[in-house]
Amino acid sequence: MEHRDSGVAAVYEVRPISAEEHTSFLADQKTASFLQNPRWPAVKKEWRAQSLGVFDASAGAESAPVAATLVLFRRLPIPAAVPLLGNKTLAYLAEGPVLDPAADLEQLLPPLLAHLKASGAFLIRMGLPSVLRRWEAKEVRRALAAGENTSIEELDPLEVDPAGAAQAAQWQQQLRALGFKAPAPSTDFEAGQPQFQARIPLTDETGATLPIDGVLARMDQSSRRQTKKSTRSELSVSVGDESDLPAWHALYAETADRDDFTGRPLSYFQDMYRELNASPLSECTLYLAHLEDQLLAAAIYVRQGEFAWYVYGASSSEERKRYAPRALQLRQIEDSLAAGCQWFDLGGLSPSLDPEYPLAGLTRFKTTMGADVVQTLGEWDYPVNPLLAKAFNLYMSRR
Repeated sequence: MEHRDSGVAAVYEVRPISAEEHTSFLADQKTASFLQNPRWPAVKKEWRAQSLGVFDASAGAESAPVAATLVLFRRLPIPAAVPLLGNKTLAYLAEGPVLDPAADLEQLLPPLLAHLKASGAFLIRMGLPSVLRRWEAKEVRRALAAGENTSIEELDPLEVDPAGAAQAAQWQQQLRALGFKAPAPSTDFEAGQPQFQARIPLTDETGATLPIDGVLARMDQSSRRQTKKSTRSELSVSVGDESDLPAWHALYAETADRDDFTGRPLSYFQDMYRELNASPLSECTLYLAHLEDQLLAAAIYVRQGEFAWYVYGASSSEERKRYAPRALQLRQIEDSLAAGCQWFDLGGLSPSLDPEYPLAGLTRFKTTMGADVVQTLGEWDYPVNPLLAKAFNLYMSRR
C-alpha cells in the first residue's frame, strides 16, 4: 500500500519484511527496544506477528526501509467462526515503529495504518519510542517525601534535549491530526507499556560513559550503604545459564506469593532466554546471588544496542540483611557501563506523588536507586472500529 502527499510527490509503501531484513534494519537503531526484536513473537506465543517495513517508493526496489515495526495481532475474545467479528484483531506496536526521530508522521504513518486496517485490525495501539520530559531522581524523591504535590507532572522537569522534546511534542500534534487518541491520564498501570518509566542515566551531558562511582552517587544514602554492604558479605554473584532457570523460577514463584502478584510460567522465561540470546541484536542474562549453596536473589537482564533493562527480579525472605538484590543490581549497572549503554531501565512507575498511594513504594524504591523519571509519548489508540475498540477497552479494564 502507498500514500501520496497532496503537495509534493512523497510516496511511501508498506510491505512485509523478513526477520533477517528486520534484524538488519534494527542493527543500526541503537536505542530500539527488545520488544521490537523480530524474535520476540516466539516469546509472546498467544499473538500472531508480522514484521513490516516502510519504504520510500522513489528509492528503488532494493532500498532499505526508512522505518520498520514488529506488529503483534490478537483476535477479539470471541470464537473465530463468528461472522464479521471473528477475524478482527488488535494490532499492537509496542515501542514502535522504529523510525528517524525527525520523521513526518503525517506522511509516513497513513500507509501503515491502511495496511493494518486491511489486515482486519479493529484497533491499532502504538507506542512510538520518544521522551517528552524527564525529572531528576533526587527531586522526585524529595517531592514524594514532602507529600505537597499530587503528581510528578507538577514538578519542574530537567532541561535536557530541548530539540528531542520539541519533536515529541510535534509528534503528539501529528498523531491527533491522524485520528489517534492520546493515552488517558492515570496513576495506575494500564495494559501495555507504562507512560512513565524509571531510567538510570549511564552517560553525562556530553555522552561520555559515567564512572561507576558517578552512577552510585545518584542513589540515596541508604541505597548506597546497602549496595556497599552487599559487596562486603559472603555473597557470590554469578551468571547462570538455561539449566538454572528452574531454580530462578522457584524463587520467582516464592516472590510472587509473598508480594501477591500473578507470575509467569517457567516456559515463558525459557523462551525469552533462548530467543533473545539467539538474536544478533540482543542478550538475555540470568544473574544469581548465592550464600554458599543457598540462592538468595536472582534477576533477568536484557540488553539490546545502547539500552539495558532490569526485566525481572526475585528474592528470598532469608538473609535479608545481606542485601543480595542490591548486589545483583550493582552487577547489572557495571555490565551496562562496560557495554557502553546510555540507560539502565528499571521499568514503569506511577506519576502519583501521594506517599500513601499503593504504588508509591515502587516510585520510592526506583528513585532511591538513582533512576530519573521519564515521560514517554505513551501508547496511542487508533480506533478503526470505535464501537469495537470501546468494548475491547472496557473488557480489558475489567480483567
